[in-house]
Amino acid sequence: MSSQSPLSSQLYQRALKVMPGGVNSPVRAMRQIGREPIFIERGEGCELVDVDGNRYLDWVGSWGPMILGHADPGVVDAVTAAAARGTSFGAATEAEVELAEEVVSRVPSVEMVRMTSSGTEAAMSAVRLARAATGREAIVKFAGAYHGHSDGLLADAGSGLATLGIPASPGVTAAQASTTVVVPWNDRDAVERAFDQHPVAALIAEPVAANMGVVPPADGFLEFLREKTREGGAMLVFDEVITGFRLARGGAQELYGVEPDLTVLGKVLGGGLPAAAFAGPRATMEAVAPAGDVYQAGTLSGNPLATAAGLATLRRLDTEAYTRLGALTARLADGLASLAADRPLQVSSAPGLLTLFFSAEPVHDFASASSADLEAHARFCRSMLDRGVYPPPSQFEAWFVSLSHDEEAIDRTLEAAAEALSEVKA
Repeated sequence: MSSQSPLSSQLYQRALKVMPGGVNSPVRAMRQIGREPIFIERGEGCELVDVDGNRYLDWVGSWGPMILGHADPGVVDAVTAAAARGTSFGAATEAEVELAEEVVSRVPSVEMVRMTSSGTEAAMSAVRLARAATGREAIVKFAGAYHGHSDGLLADAGSGLATLGIPASPGVTAAQASTTVVVPWNDRDAVERAFDQHPVAALIAEPVAANMGVVPPADGFLEFLREKTREGGAMLVFDEVITGFRLARGGAQELYGVEPDLTVLGKVLGGGLPAAAFAGPRATMEAVAPAGDVYQAGTLSGNPLATAAGLATLRRLDTEAYTRLGALTARLADGLASLAADRPLQVSSAPGLLTLFFSAEPVHDFASASSADLEAHARFCRSMLDRGVYPPPSQFEAWFVSLSHDEEAIDRTLEAAAEALSEVKA
């Protein structure tokens, strides 16, 4: 397969004239792997087909939502039927109630749900609710963690110490970032210092870090966060936009047995359409307008097409589905680990997720993830694309396993990876 796609290249040149960087989200530009973006025409199960007719085994899955695969017939039928009844009403619908009931039945810590259209909105709203509930301002987050692009959460300390955040993007003011305290993932001492030095409203964390690549929590770390936030009078917020309904029926909090005060959900929740939510116990959530005074709103929240896709997806994710997803992930992770045996590579995984780090040392936080060889990763990705396999075009993103993948797809991927790694080594 050629690395050059004439029609994709033409579309990219057109896009550069009317869209910043030629894309609507930065990682799609594929700049980290040193090539132009691929323009997709359609998805079929575990495969993508680009506008030039090239076919790829897809390990991105729209960055997580496509847990059933692309164009799943059940999801397509549900969305088609919903569209025939009307695409948006700006009024309450039965499907919103059904989706909220489905979430409540699955997620251990959740009694009430407020839907939004994006994970950014949901995380921003959860933080607002936590500040209102505690009467405090400081938010603790982990270096390298992404909780959407709201101003206060786009902060990074650039230090191993518990320090006040500095803006990580132009347009974010120092005042907006100053109430965010950034500490290293899996670092108990840094969390202790943050709570000693600041009146903390909430600590927000992905229970399995998945935006620095996949980095699971160290043994007992989530339990420590639960104990520390409770002791410090702060709220524990789990950002389960990626892990929710992927790691287990009730997300990472079910898998690890640790219940947060608030949960942020997205991706799988919408079954491939824009949908997210923040959720928690009734006593906390009833502070949200119109039940309470904490304001949040959204014209397209609970959109009929998104709720239809979400329900059609979640109702398929039973115990058997998660057993299969775990087995597929293990087959891929074990295969990559075998290929990595004599190379400076690390394979990190959780059910439905994995990352191949081009690093000689194990990865346990963002600093160690950042030490990975980005050029080697870029060469590997380009080589995989040439072989018809589409990995995440960033060292700091996860591979997403879907139920549409099978053993043959994994074996094809491992064969391509063996060849690609030989090229990288050469």
